[in-house]
Amino acid sequence: MEKDLQTLRHSTSHLMAAAVLELFPGTKVAIGPSIEDGFYYDFDRKEPFTVDDLAKIEEKMHELAKKDDPFICTTVNKADAIKLFEEKGEKYKKELAEAIEGDTVTFYQSGQFTDLCRGPHIKSTGEIKYFKLLSVAGAYWRGDSDREQLQRIYGTAFYTKKDLDEYLNKLEEAAKRDHRKLGKELDLFSINDAVGGGLVLWHPKGAMLRNIIETEWKQFHLDNGYDLLCTPHIASEELYAISGHLQTYSENMYAPMEIEGKPYRVKPMNCPMHLMIYKTKLHSYRELPIRYGELGTVYRFEKSGVLHGLMRVRGFTQDDGHVIVQPELLEEEILTVFKMAIDCLKMFGFNEYKIYLATRPEKKYVGEIEKWNDAEKSLENALKKTGYDYEIDAGGGAFYGPKIDIKIKDAIGRLWQCSTIQFDFNLPERFDIYYIDKEGKKARPYMVHRALMGSFERFIGVLLEHYAGALPVWLSPVQAAVLNIAPEQEQYCKDVVKKLKEAGIRVNFDDRNEKIGHKIRENAMQKIPYLLVVGGKEVESGAVAVRARGNKDLGSMPVEKFIELVKNDVKEKK
Repeated sequence: MEKDLQTLRHSTSHLMAAAVLELFPGTKVAIGPSIEDGFYYDFDRKEPFTVDDLAKIEEKMHELAKKDDPFICTTVNKADAIKLFEEKGEKYKKELAEAIEGDTVTFYQSGQFTDLCRGPHIKSTGEIKYFKLLSVAGAYWRGDSDREQLQRIYGTAFYTKKDLDEYLNKLEEAAKRDHRKLGKELDLFSINDAVGGGLVLWHPKGAMLRNIIETEWKQFHLDNGYDLLCTPHIASEELYAISGHLQTYSENMYAPMEIEGKPYRVKPMNCPMHLMIYKTKLHSYRELPIRYGELGTVYRFEKSGVLHGLMRVRGFTQDDGHVIVQPELLEEEILTVFKMAIDCLKMFGFNEYKIYLATRPEKKYVGEIEKWNDAEKSLENALKKTGYDYEIDAGGGAFYGPKIDIKIKDAIGRLWQCSTIQFDFNLPERFDIYYIDKEGKKARPYMVHRALMGSFERFIGVLLEHYAGALPVWLSPVQAAVLNIAPEQEQYCKDVVKKLKEAGIRVNFDDRNEKIGHKIRENAMQKIPYLLVVGGKEVESGAVAVRARGNKDLGSMPVEKFIELVKNDVKEKK
């Protein structure tokens, strides 16, 4: 069914291109594939497509679909195809045809529209009934920023109206949960061009949220046998020459800065510095595995067109970990790290996962095949012992070793890549690290890179969207707000705030001279878990009237009882 859906969507992209060419003659067409949740087609047109244009294109698509034109495949001599595209001025299709191997190419025709295409397609346009055009975005030809900028129209298609409606409702819900929108509304973070694209400014409440997660992360790692490290934000270029990043990753690194005649780089990775710490002394097999953990901030160059709120940034903090382990303990350590990753994700309320074992790339890889086979076997044996289902991502490993990827499912069913456990053949060799084995000889250890959350920035973005901004009590930057009905209760409220803070509760006091209904609405919009309303009755009884998030009235209770309530929420990670 998934394959059929891709075929339907690819066919719908052809229908969209046909509609565009009828409505906007002179438009040049590029490519129009199906993608995970729909399809797109790239067009070269001087005037930008508008929202009204999308509506017109949709209407034309329905009109063309009703003609029930068959999709007809023909095989054409490659040289003739290139000549045809050249005569028509279809430079993008000409370039695509020239890149195809062999002497022939295939065309698919439906109605008046013919496209260079490998297929497959559905039988006829009459099968295309339930679709929606979603948006327009810029896209460079061949993904190259030095090439032509095209207009990309995105859409989706399904076989039933029910499936289409469900998907559109999901998109509507996703828009409500957009972390960029929530970040602004809840005053958590901002990104300013004067500072730089992809560089996040954390506001007080956002910094508090980070601090809560950082504190939990550090204790979690200490409890699991990790030593915490802290390394510089810049390093000599020599370090990245040793690691190989300078040779293979330089396009993602920031340009060098000269310090006393020596080139330095802001760090793109933490692992080289962790290995330099390992090398400062001799290690025995008795010490292994050695587990290093660091909340290390790194900087990587991303093109401005792909930056996206907290999800794609240029400066971010990795919840990084590196394990140095002897070969015979690799499987056991992988199992330990995997369990740790799952425990971490569950802590934050994620309980559904898709797990992948990514194996050796077909061409670009380092290390002996025998070592790859051993490592893949160790990772797979560890996965089998977890009891979780997993899929093989053939060829999806890093060039330096196989890996396990864990994707989490959020509240509206979307998958997010978070935890990764990566085996590394490369760096132990490049940094010439070793340990003294049982025979007193030098032996090469294995190295495991692992991140449980990925990066703080992206993980917080996922958290905000998963909870629609209504974070659990233990994670909420502000756990309670005290609201006085009249100025007469101000001193009592200050005393309540003092008690709550002494109990470790994060609390705000809204003492504005506003009507209580207005204060309740505004604080509720900030998604604060508890609102404590104080009037004359509460002052007399030494209590607070508690409203839980979602407009739940918990009634009046002593301050001490409320403190107990919050502490229980925090303890149970509610």
